Amino acid sequence: MVNELKNIKQDILKHLYQAKGTTVSGVRLSDALDISRVAVWKHITALKESGVEIESCPKGYCLKAPDDLLHPFCFRPDIEKNIFHFQALNSTMDTARDLAKKNAPHLSVVIAENQTMGRGRLNRKWVSGKGGLWFTLILKPGTPPPLAYIYNFAASLSLSRSLKRLFDVDVSVKWPNDLLLNGKKLAGLLSEMETRGDMVEFINIGIGMNVNNHPQTDEPNAISLKDVLQKTVSRKLILETFLDDFKRRIHPLDRHQIIGLWKEQTSTIGSQVRIETLGDVFEGLAVDVDETGALVIQDTTGETKKIIYGDCFHT
Repeated sequence: MVNELKNIKQDILKHLYQAKGTTVSGVRLSDALDISRVAVWKHITALKESGVEIESCPKGYCLKAPDDLLHPFCFRPDIEKNIFHFQALNSTMDTARDLAKKNAPHLSVVIAENQTMGRGRLNRKWVSGKGGLWFTLILKPGTPPPLAYIYNFAASLSLSRSLKRLFDVDVSVKWPNDLLLNGKKLAGLLSEMETRGDMVEFINIGIGMNVNNHPQTDEPNAISLKDVLQKTVSRKLILETFLDDFKRRIHPLDRHQIIGLWKEQTSTIGSQVRIETLGDVFEGLAVDVDETGALVIQDTTGETKKIIYGDCFHT
């Protein structure tokens, strides 16, 4: 019964989505789904309570922002089959890990409208409420673990280039995998890997991006696209554009090209930085990112050091 009710809600959403912002009468939905108008009203009410923006009026129901809906049926067929959408999750990373172990296909995408326990690097809390783009990409590249790092760089590179192309905004990448806009944090990436023998079983890349939300209340140094563009933008368009670019970026995989292009996009090289790891703090001038993805910094004595991981702050 639970799955049946869920399918009816999905069918209602699909009808409203296909109407592209026009009003659909309760009678039409009732006839199409072979349920009563009261049942339609109850399902619409439940969808509203879950966070879906549906406008009710005497003539029927209208989806307020159809182009921003992230349900599987909203995407092209080649993307639709790999979309797992949820209204709320503790974390898309946790759900993606379970799905990856249950044979979710390569390039699957786990999306949540809200995360109650979103996390960033070094287990920091990631505030992820309504209006942002919160998803985890499941990758099964069939590659040895030493090459797994390049997929993080490919993801941040593709996302930054997609945003520049779509909105003409000056997005830069910050080592190891944040996106900055006007010097403030626009997006963050977090990856997890599981191996089997000497090969990667899956790599999950969690991406949280401030799109139509206002993150400054909880994160003073964060910014959203809506803050900059002064308008609501389509998260679906962003996700589709990113996925298309990312697929081209990794098939075939050219790690030298990816690192080279990433360095052209970064604001870290040439900046004074502070790197925090679980046990140490390093400070200096960021002078390069090498072919393994390590950050090369130079301290006040002129000595250079390679940093493999950590949280990076431009100072």
